[in-house]
Amino acid sequence: MCGIVGGVSQRNITPILLEGLRRLEYRGYDSAGLAVVENGHLHRIRTEGKVSQLASLLLHEPLIGNTGIAHTRWATHGKPSESNAHPHVSEDVALVHNGIIENFLPLRAKIITLGYQPQSDTDSETAVHLIHQQLSQGTDLLKAVTQVVSELNGAYALAIVTAREPHRLIGVRCGCPLVVGLGEGEYFVASDVMALNGVVNQFIFLEDGDIADIGLDGVTIYAVDGTKVERPIRMVELATEAISRGHYRHFMLKEIYEQPQAINATLEGRLSSQSIYAEAFGEKAPSIFERVQNIQIVACGTSYHAGLVARYWLEEWAQIPCQVEVASEFRYRKKALNSNTLFIVISQSGETADTLAALNQAKELGYLATLAICNVAESTMVRMADLVFMTRAGIEVGVASTKAFTTQLLGLLLLTLVLARQRGLSADQDQAFIQAILQLPKMLLETLKIEPAIKAFAPQLADKEHALFLGRGASYPIAMEGALKLKEISYIHAESYAAGELKHGPLALVDKEMPVFAIAPSDQLFEKLASNLHEVRARGGQLYVFAEMENHLEAGEGILVFHLPKVHPIIAPIVYTIPMQLLAYHVAVIKGTDVDQPRNLAKSVTVE
Repeated sequence: MCGIVGGVSQRNITPILLEGLRRLEYRGYDSAGLAVVENGHLHRIRTEGKVSQLASLLLHEPLIGNTGIAHTRWATHGKPSESNAHPHVSEDVALVHNGIIENFLPLRAKIITLGYQPQSDTDSETAVHLIHQQLSQGTDLLKAVTQVVSELNGAYALAIVTAREPHRLIGVRCGCPLVVGLGEGEYFVASDVMALNGVVNQFIFLEDGDIADIGLDGVTIYAVDGTKVERPIRMVELATEAISRGHYRHFMLKEIYEQPQAINATLEGRLSSQSIYAEAFGEKAPSIFERVQNIQIVACGTSYHAGLVARYWLEEWAQIPCQVEVASEFRYRKKALNSNTLFIVISQSGETADTLAALNQAKELGYLATLAICNVAESTMVRMADLVFMTRAGIEVGVASTKAFTTQLLGLLLLTLVLARQRGLSADQDQAFIQAILQLPKMLLETLKIEPAIKAFAPQLADKEHALFLGRGASYPIAMEGALKLKEISYIHAESYAAGELKHGPLALVDKEMPVFAIAPSDQLFEKLASNLHEVRARGGQLYVFAEMENHLEAGEGILVFHLPKVHPIIAPIVYTIPMQLLAYHVAVIKGTDVDQPRNLAKSVTVE
């Protein structure tokens, strides 16, 4: 959840650490800090707030050193403050930490008995004091870290330096991502390769339990049992424009407009005018898919909404029973496993802690196979799953997911059609679906033309405190996503309901002050939805409807209609996502919130 960057070099490392933090700020931005070793001394600077505030401090108090670590935080233990910011220090030892040390309370009691006085409310500080205590007994940094790690329970990534060994850095991965960057006579660690873009392009992706011993002469990696191991070196090149806003005001708006391109990239090589290739999900996918009798989808947040849409598709067209569950609930309940069940996990980062834990369970429980739908090829989830579908959305910096969501939906739609074909989907339906999917990038470009109308409307919503979102069928999860986006970045309380449930309680909330948004594609449920909208108007509610022009739904007193292009119903959930994103974005801009980094949230949720 937090961002780590560190390194050992022969040049001043501070500018590299600072730029790395800027690129990792999507992972947390409530405090930041940096520590370097210079001439045998450890120097640290920390601040509450964003990386820009740390940069300002460094202008007045420059730190120069060849070895260092840095951190940008998303709070788990202890409120955002300078004292809770990383790096944490114990005399001449500094540590940065991502994740949660679950047994920190007994460890905290232990360090107090050893004579240390905690200076923060964090779980992280316990580890640095324990490492210092080991060093004080005459051991070296690697042995000290190895001993302390054996006492830690939880999921974490660590980077540690000490003034006693000024050209050495230890990195530890246990359940949270950490990569090693390889340069010429300099070596780095980071939570994400993006932090080191332009510095190095060769990376080692540490595996769980790995401890990396890093110095000026190279990197040695030890497995959890203490044996030396070799991990593959991978080349990773990131385009500079992928991590730049370009001419857009925010990353989120840029990423909304990148969706036609992302959909095109996700389709490339996987769909022709005649066929969908099952091998897009893995070499063994065709034989595995033939045996699938049930599907279990597990995800979190926006990815969970993608799974909910897929349930409608899979059960209607592939006729396969499908269950969808939030990962944090799935992992803590007893399961009744159906035979030949395909277990699907969905995650933008591939490092979402609850979803990874569910995937681990699935592999132990004996599901038919596991499938990961993910946007990061080097992620833990991709390496763990039997089958993989890469979404090719490109780097997504904005915390509120946009293009990752629509490409996840596309992957799930392609999966549905592959499975439906094996189960007797008619040739006419198959061709109609393929042609609809091939038109999807064009339809998204057309839909983006709605932005001026939404921008003009946004001031009417900016002063509201609550909003309702309605949908039926596969549009209901899109209503859920619309409500989530609005609350994420504008901080307006928003709820979503299946439109048929309106009269079973939510209708009591409807009055002239309650804006009600409805997703109304021209499908078999449109007439049913129209009846629900009449219920809203009869109570004086203010209706805002997203609908095709061809369905003849007209604006009038108390009702505003946003017209979208006519699309095949099977791709409607993807198309109708666009106005939900634009609505949330423009309302947030008017309210002056931090669109790309909304309060209390972070992009990659690597803690429970």
